[in-house]
Amino acid sequence: MTTFWSLYVTVLTLGTIFALTWLLLSTRKGQREEVTDETVGHAFDGIEEYDNPLPKWWFWLFVGTIIFALGYLVLYPGLGNWKGVLPGYSYLDTDKQTEFANGEPGWTGVHEWEKEMAKADARFGPIFAKFAAMPIEEVAKDPQALKMGGRLFASNCSVCHGSDAKGSYGFPNLTDKDWRWGGEPETIKTTIMNGRHGVMPAWAEVIGEQGVADVAAYVLTNLDGRKLPEGIKADAANGQKIFAANCVACHGPEAKGTPAMGAPDLTHPQAFIYGSSFAQLQQTIRYGRQGQMPAQAELQGNDKVHLLAAYVYSLSHQEQTTEQAE
Repeated sequence: MTTFWSLYVTVLTLGTIFALTWLLLSTRKGQREEVTDETVGHAFDGIEEYDNPLPKWWFWLFVGTIIFALGYLVLYPGLGNWKGVLPGYSYLDTDKQTEFANGEPGWTGVHEWEKEMAKADARFGPIFAKFAAMPIEEVAKDPQALKMGGRLFASNCSVCHGSDAKGSYGFPNLTDKDWRWGGEPETIKTTIMNGRHGVMPAWAEVIGEQGVADVAAYVLTNLDGRKLPEGIKADAANGQKIFAANCVACHGPEAKGTPAMGAPDLTHPQAFIYGSSFAQLQQTIRYGRQGQMPAQAELQGNDKVHLLAAYVYSLSHQEQTTEQAE
């Protein structure tokens, strides 16, 4: 904050407090000491106001509020560039001399958070490091590691994938065998670390509305094995031709998907995270889809992501990990 704005905030804040103090004390001087039945001389809907002094407890409550405000402004940062007089340090740990992220001393909410995180890392860091040195498949067999990974998942991943990890509209189910980018342990870790950005281009302007319907019919009947809804005019055979000319580059000649591109397997209904009905397939083909999995490397770090990957891996290998653990 520049010096001008620092002074502006300081003068405005202190000026307001002092003005309120003057108002409180000046109005107190003009009040009578004794209680009376006299009124101030005006009425509203038959209601009159007694001309009595402000109760002492109420007055001292105002005084206490002002004292608290001044004390708070002295102790904590809040007046422009004022850092407060609390004994903040420019480091997190007196032995390691680890500085705060902004390199400045003094108390702030961010500094308190950093100190709490430093304490947590000192306490749990060795545990995370132990599991990080193990292969993900081995970590997935450890009950303690799975509990820790489950808590990390609940805090960071459940908002999209659900608390049961079974996904929702637009977010994949992590408990089945359908993986858009691959379900190998290291691939899962790469997905969590770096994130993913999947793009399905819009095809309406390329193949036309009838082409959209025909491709949707082909995907629904020939690949998924279902029947078209009654009254639908769509040519699945023509849809197959359009698919072969435009879609195999991503989904493959057998529509089994391409994990390197995040293209899903179109032969499994559960792979359609945006819905697999005829109408929903048309929407996907017509307008395309875009989905982004945010990268967690900077937020979680390698050790925590390793635990998360092991937990996610275990979700689709429940029987295998249980048998091996026993």
